[in-house]
Amino acid sequence: MTGRRRVGVIGLGMAATPHAQSLLDLADRVEVAGCFSPSAERRAAFAARFGLPAVDRAEAILDDPTVSAVLLLTPPDTHADLVARCAAAGKHVLLEKPLDATPAGCRAVVESMERAGLTLGVMLQHRFRAAAERLAELLRTGALGRPLSASVVVRWWRDDAYYAQPGRGMKARDGGGVLLTQAIHTLDLYVSLLGLPREVAAFANTSGLRPIDTEDVVCAALRYDGGLLATVDATTAAYPGYPERIEIAGTAGSALLTGDRLEVQLRSGETVQAGETAGTLGGGADPMAFSNAHHRAVLADFLDALDHGTQPRVSGREALKVHRLIEAILKSSESGAVTTVPEG
Repeated sequence: MTGRRRVGVIGLGMAATPHAQSLLDLADRVEVAGCFSPSAERRAAFAARFGLPAVDRAEAILDDPTVSAVLLLTPPDTHADLVARCAAAGKHVLLEKPLDATPAGCRAVVESMERAGLTLGVMLQHRFRAAAERLAELLRTGALGRPLSASVVVRWWRDDAYYAQPGRGMKARDGGGVLLTQAIHTLDLYVSLLGLPREVAAFANTSGLRPIDTEDVVCAALRYDGGLLATVDATTAAYPGYPERIEIAGTAGSALLTGDRLEVQLRSGETVQAGETAGTLGGGADPMAFSNAHHRAVLADFLDALDHGTQPRVSGREALKVHRLIEAILKSSESGAVTTVPEG
């Protein structure tokens, strides 16, 4: 495709900021045809802040034949319906995580786009961090040897102001709590590095610190074919919020990924360091306290996929993997039994 690709944005809530910044950064590749929210106040504020055109109907985007793709940034419980509408209108979609609020909805999102022969990308940007990419390379080349033990730790904090928005933290809107809304980024990165386990044993709880009905404290054990054992520790009740971590111990060495800072110690004596910061990157009271650089990388990758007819690095089918893990963790907690991770 020559020239700039025309896109629309549907959903102008808190998550829209890094997307808007990324669209402006990539203005040489993309033209924003219109941005929609059902709230006139949000439309006006968004247009004033970013200088992007607002429209008062989603149909102004979906019915525009010059618009080839939609950035869909609405609450999770709306995704299945809106993705189906985008598919019916022939629009490719870059979707803010999660895929949907329910496991069935997640699968419906992926399948509706596949049936239409359209591209679905998902905003799971942690894979695009420099340190994460370096760790993925070390695992691909076998530098750490055979993985023996691993852990995922997401000990974040969300304050009362965060949960003041109607529906936030409630199953009816979000579908889940810390796993589906916050830790999904780190869990997706972890799954991209080590794959899905065969079995999960888990406990999940709602702390009572805030008026929500979703889980905000989770502990899980993961067992893989081949012997790898791993743990997941996730919460939004750890004041003031700490950098998320992935730790991997292999037969040839160990890796510690803290935020976007990687430290590797190999048994050969070699050390590897990569990345820029071990800060919380949105893990504290301000969930938007991070650069849009990785959102921009996901958007650029999505545009590359559309231009070249390939799949984005985090396609809908790829994003289903972390949803399957989350589904298994919550099912194990609810049943009190070891649970097999569902097939894709």
